Amino acid sequence: MNAIPNFSDLAFPQPTRESLADDYAAIGALLDAGDLAAALAAWDGQRRAYDSWASLVHLRFSQDTTSAAAKAAREYADVLSPVATAHETTLKRRLLALPDRAALEAATGGFALRLWEMDITTFEPAIATDLEEESRLGARYTEILASAKLEIGGQVVNLSGLAPYAEDPDRAVRHQAEALRWGFFADHGAELDAIYDDLVRLRHGMARKLGFESYIPLGYRRMRRTDYDDADVARYRDEVATHVVPLVARLLERRRREQGWDVLRYWDEALVDPAGNPKPIGDHDTLCVQARTMFDRMDPRLGAFWRFMEEGGFTDLKNRPGKAGGGFCTSFPSLGAPFIFANFNGTHHDIGVFTHEMGHAFQNWESRFQPGIDYLWPTMEAAEIHSMSLEFLTHPHMGRLVGESAAERFRRMHLETSLAFLPYGVCVDHFQHEVYAKPEATPAERHAIWQRLERRYMPWTDYGDLAYPAIGGRWQAKAHIYRSPFYYIDYTLALCCALQFWVRSRQDPAGALADYVALCGRGGSAPFTGLVASAGLASPFAPGALEAVVREAEAVLAS
Repeated sequence: MNAIPNFSDLAFPQPTRESLADDYAAIGALLDAGDLAAALAAWDGQRRAYDSWASLVHLRFSQDTTSAAAKAAREYADVLSPVATAHETTLKRRLLALPDRAALEAATGGFALRLWEMDITTFEPAIATDLEEESRLGARYTEILASAKLEIGGQVVNLSGLAPYAEDPDRAVRHQAEALRWGFFADHGAELDAIYDDLVRLRHGMARKLGFESYIPLGYRRMRRTDYDDADVARYRDEVATHVVPLVARLLERRRREQGWDVLRYWDEALVDPAGNPKPIGDHDTLCVQARTMFDRMDPRLGAFWRFMEEGGFTDLKNRPGKAGGGFCTSFPSLGAPFIFANFNGTHHDIGVFTHEMGHAFQNWESRFQPGIDYLWPTMEAAEIHSMSLEFLTHPHMGRLVGESAAERFRRMHLETSLAFLPYGVCVDHFQHEVYAKPEATPAERHAIWQRLERRYMPWTDYGDLAYPAIGGRWQAKAHIYRSPFYYIDYTLALCCALQFWVRSRQDPAGALADYVALCGRGGSAPFTGLVASAGLASPFAPGALEAVVREAEAVLAS
């Protein structure tokens, strides 16, 4: 690869219907001539160029959802995406039909063929306009949430900006923050219900056009899950209900007693530490400087990579009006460079999202020399191992980011919030399974489904006078439900693995980090369970895997 330019200088040629047709015709001609190696190389280059352009377009929209130019570019990309997918699917079918399977496996590394066999079942031209509409609806959801302007503490903030107030030591301030948040969702609830209703019916319709009974199997195939199914996930959710829900209930009850609250309300859950949640020692610039030292001390490769990201402008971490909420990592595969997007708000979440997305980015960087684009990223549950594990592997160095006096408090808070996340994560997943099993449900029925599942996985939740979440509206704040169906369970599966890295790091920090870096370098060259095994981790689907890490965490929190 050539030298990587600064992010500010990035520009990728805009593809068109005609240029895509020409590119794939040229690749087909190479296959006609019997030159498999040249055809695969040309295709890999074409996909890298297209994905780099699309990533930049969608990133620019996330950076400023109010920009008419960015929105127009995103809409153009949404229209072109099904066209590119159609060409890609046609070529995958042709490659998979080649008589010399052994030569194809040797040229691709083998696992790619399993991915392609799954991919070709997820697209037909009949759903092209549906995919375009799906993208449009998801973007509309993002725009609505990014439009929030809420007054609190003499400031006007967006939803991300509410975070410091939502964990303020003053209970009245926390309540005010949540009242503002859920008032916003109540005001937009009807449109958010309508968007999701359209998405569910659209996805169900696509599934039926492709020959599936419901969207559930199609959703799993779109996530490229080759080594487990919804029955495995259901058993895993049961494990969380059995081993994690009672522990989280005990932790929250202990917190209620320590704080002297008569009842634990929803707006109390975000305040984890009785002394106040530890916060970053400074603003964006301070954190970035401290991160240099932290990553240098952890591993020279991490340190050098962070300097590349920082000096090249491959991060956007500051919160601002019009910026999409949340955090993510994207990449430009024609360059071999990732990009970290986040919304710092002055709370411990800044550290969480920063180390999380840095884990994604470092994995993508380490795997940039994998033989093909299919291996640059693993499937998402495996990808989340890298992000969530780095959150834990940075624990010994937290003094750099929160101050030495608060470092141990931060570690305990992060461990406790990680455990509390598991029930919420599986609730989000279970909700989606029930929604797509009954696509004809009304919005009111979907809210009732959430309420019922919430009582199973988070029985401690008490919304008090927050009317909108109390009637089952909390799920509307989770973007993954709208934009990335069935993704959310991946965080919980990965967390089971990340906790194993945490246990290992407490006994052998250098060995755990070496195993982590090696796993990053493998990229997506194997399915989820294969990558997990390659790092010496137990599969979350294995009996006792979740129970063992939860037992260790409980022991640490009891000390």
